[in-house]
Amino acid sequence: MRARNDLSRRQMLEMTAAAGGLLLVGRFSPAVAQAVRRIESMAPELASILDATQPIVELAKGFGGAIGPAEGPLWWKEGGYLLFNDINAARRMKYTPRQGVAVAMERTNEANGLTRDLQGRIVSAEHLTRRVTRTEADGSLTVVANSFQGKRLLRPNDVVVKSDGAMYFTDPGGPLAPDQWDVTSAGVYRVSADLGSMSLLTTEMVGPNGIAFSPDERILYVSDARQRHIKAFDMLPNGVVAKQTSRVFADLGGPEPGVADGIKVDTAGHVYSGGAGGLYILDAKGKRLGRIVHGEPATTNMAFGGDDWKTLYFTTRSTLYMVNLKVAGIPVPVGRRGA
Repeated sequence: MRARNDLSRRQMLEMTAAAGGLLLVGRFSPAVAQAVRRIESMAPELASILDATQPIVELAKGFGGAIGPAEGPLWWKEGGYLLFNDINAARRMKYTPRQGVAVAMERTNEANGLTRDLQGRIVSAEHLTRRVTRTEADGSLTVVANSFQGKRLLRPNDVVVKSDGAMYFTDPGGPLAPDQWDVTSAGVYRVSADLGSMSLLTTEMVGPNGIAFSPDERILYVSDARQRHIKAFDMLPNGVVAKQTSRVFADLGGPEPGVADGIKVDTAGHVYSGGAGGLYILDAKGKRLGRIVHGEPATTNMAFGGDDWKTLYFTTRSTLYMVNLKVAGIPVPVGRRGA
């Protein structure tokens, strides 16, 4: 009986997402998207971050669908390739420079956000199974979190690992109201490195989505896709947020389509996030420095890559792109024994 109920919920999610997705995608055509691609400078400081005259390079397209878009890009440094998820197809894709895209994994449980822990193991936010998992060296899965205080999580979205090994993730849910055995609110969570404790950091956000730390890890950034803004929280020594410090770091709404979704931060403290009309680059105070206008309905997530972490890869609902940076991104951990 549970299986039939889960299938029904999934079918309803698909139908709801399909309706919304058709409305969004219908606003653009490939020809229009190609015509409008550009990098807009909004402040002189952008010139020290990237060359605004460079092309926005399309690497691969044709991903995503009713269940979810292309998401979760993650650079695998020791292998020299990028992983990203096609949520709709429940597949993990592998992009290798000068070689193109291949399927890296089937049956990902509609995984969304990806990162690596301090040992270089993949940590994944899975939509279908409503959990966060870690892939061990032998390929087995360890469940990092699937419930809180006896209630099932809603639909984990994105995840980041702090330098002490603790994992932080967002759980915004989906278009359906929670069942009686689910947690009652969208939330942001912390799981200790040893998986021994789990804390609910905040429930104040409507649709918590992307999540990232400042370079010194004193600030936690969380995007709210529903509110189209990014919130910032000061961190306490015990690893939780100081709730009274909650503030809107940047409002990325506007008349154009696109929401605050995935977030990444470079080594100089600049914040990168999707927003209305493209991918924004902000300074550490939330000032808009520039925007990568790709001409598609939404920027879903991004990752730093390359040997020097100065390539910015980013996904839209259907496409993988890249631009080159002058500033290195905060690197993700690398496996201790290779990949």
